[in-house]
Amino acid sequence: MDLFVYGTLLFPEVLAALLGRVPPREPAAAAGWRVAALPGRRYPGLVPDPHGLAHGLVITGLSRAEGRLLDAYEDGDYRLGMIDLADGRSCPTYVWRGEVLPHDWNPHSFAGDHLTDYVAHCARWRATGWRPPGTD
Repeated sequence: MDLFVYGTLLFPEVLAALLGRVPPREPAAAAGWRVAALPGRRYPGLVPDPHGLAHGLVITGLSRAEGRLLDAYEDGDYRLGMIDLADGRSCPTYVWRGEVLPHDWNPHSFAGDHLTDYVAHCARWRATGWRPPGTD
């Protein structure tokens, strides 16, 4: 299974905490989408934007078990859907269905301010079945 990711799953540390490995990844973008900041959450949501270009990665080679784990990890306000990437491929991704802020999520700010704690939350979630990080 392939998956377009654009937020916390961009970080190898998060993937390693959740999956126990860092699968192959390649740069990708999706025209007509943006990576929106979300109210009260450290992670973003992918939302339609006719003028947007969402940058991310395509994770390749996910097993079915890893796909189910990522489905469980994602918040209930996401839905798994197919989007078209800028290179002409279609790829599944998690699309946000809730409220968004007017500005985009900043991965550099997230890395500097939250990544270490977020990785620890992911590892605990994986070990104990806690709710996805950022919702506590």
